[in-house]
Amino acid sequence: MFALIGWLLFGLFIGAVARLLVPGEQAIGLLGTMLVGVVGSFVGGFLSYLIFGGQLVQATGWIGSIIGAVILVVAVQRLSGPPQREG
Repeated sequence: MFALIGWLLFGLFIGAVARLLVPGEQAIGLLGTMLVGVVGSFVGGFLSYLIFGGQLVQATGWIGSIIGAVILVVAVQRLSGPPQREG
């Protein structure tokens, strides 16, 4: 149980850092930020596997997690299109 809470808090922190590093507005809420952080950790682990070897599915450290999360934030930003303006 505590491991799950740890992963969620880690994901929230990594997702928030990634969102701060990517310019522009992202249409991602709190849960989306957390999910981007957790999944970004595995994206960073996959990139680490491609570069350095090791296990195919692995979590990675802080830097790799942030890099993976930034990639995901940019992908979400591109897929969601330009922000809708109401008025």
